[in-house]
Amino acid sequence: MTAPAWSNTSEDYAKHRQGFPPRFYAMIAERGLFAPGMRVLDLGTGTGTVARTLAGMGGDVLGLDPARGQIAAARKLAAEQEVAARFEEGLAERTGQPDGAFDLVVAAQCWHWFDRALAAAEARRVLKPGGALLICHFDWLPLPASVAHASEYLIEAHSPRWRGGRGNGFYPAWAADLSLAGFEALEFAGFDHEAEYSHADWRGRVRASAGIGGVLGGSAVERFDLEHAALLKARFPEAMLSVPHRVFAIWARRPA
Repeated sequence: MTAPAWSNTSEDYAKHRQGFPPRFYAMIAERGLFAPGMRVLDLGTGTGTVARTLAGMGGDVLGLDPARGQIAAARKLAAEQEVAARFEEGLAERTGQPDGAFDLVVAAQCWHWFDRALAAAEARRVLKPGGALLICHFDWLPLPASVAHASEYLIEAHSPRWRGGRGNGFYPAWAADLSLAGFEALEFAGFDHEAEYSHADWRGRVRASAGIGGVLGGSAVERFDLEHAALLKARFPEAMLSVPHRVFAIWARRPA
């Protein structure tokens, strides 16, 4: 699968794309996946939402991403928030990090963009014995008559090659990736969450998606955005939009 040009979306991504809700971070702490002082490697970090949050919770966090624009945005946001997360350009499959250096490796909203077998093997290499690889998603749910459902159909009309829609927020195939790479003690968890967006923020969130900002040119994005704005005004006129999402997390540990 060819990854979108994420640097083209960095401004919208940083401003409009909501991160995982607080309940997610409470959940991974309760499950023993994260604690203050842990060394964390965040693969495909994007604008660093997860990395910055875990650094703010006391983690020693390094975020990697191949997109220069995403790394620049992540560094800017970390400086503004005064959190000590570090960010470097890098690949999930070849991180350049030492063996056994991390307590936790995270891949949030990105595992499907990687060579999964190589990324899983690399995560196992850089983890300490007993350390965990956590793969997680925070996906909108295109339920019938919902704003996400309507927006997805418009994305498909403007970007016919996009295949990221009509999902249910579950990723059972990732379990095989973890097992084949030699991880053990596999677990999974998740919950549904209603995310609140203004019209402007939802438009920005959708512009930052793989089907629009990541693959379409500037004028094509503008045409989509104008049509999207008209759709929202006509069908979803309330000032704040309630967008159903699902959090899915699956993890396993390097054998001790």
